[in-house]
Amino acid sequence: MSGFQLSAIGYRLSAIGYRLSDLVFDPSWQFTDRNRRPPTDPVNATLSLGYTLLQHHILGAVQSVGFDPYLGFLHQPDYHRPSLALDMMEEFRPLIIDSLVLRCCSDGRLTPADFTTGDSASRYAVRLSDEAKRRFIAAYEERLQVKLTHPEGADRGPGEVDYRRCFELQARRLVRAIQSGEAYEPMFTR
Repeated sequence: MSGFQLSAIGYRLSAIGYRLSDLVFDPSWQFTDRNRRPPTDPVNATLSLGYTLLQHHILGAVQSVGFDPYLGFLHQPDYHRPSLALDMMEEFRPLIIDSLVLRCCSDGRLTPADFTTGDSASRYAVRLSDEAKRRFIAAYEERLQVKLTHPEGADRGPGEVDYRRCFELQARRLVRAIQSGEAYEPMFTR
């Protein structure tokens, strides 16, 4: 199966997930589907911020093991787009960002009043207030400190690591998969 075919399957699964999300979010959030550039509702604005934060952390992990982050498998290489970092983000998006956005929108850490619509760049763009950004980034940083069991988290086997360490371990797994020709094992949690 080609990277393009995998990407198409992933896109379809994401679209189904986003369509189901309108059953979870209160109607006041005005969330119906994923959109970006610019995000046109509060949930999409928060997802975009979260994915940007995650991309920077994954980019660091990819570079720390010596990869060129601009050469990917699923995302086509493009000028100034770290395709490999975007590829590696896929396994962490639902674990970290999607679940965090849902939690922040459900528990009151973020409310629709924390967002503004329109600015000089786009009259449709929805943006988080500075205070809402601070609260979301604090929640994101807290999420990265959560401990999870990784198959290679200890010297000789499974052990507990936080997500930052998990990013690096997954990048190292990708190195080994490429060098050995074996399948890459994505991170799963229970």
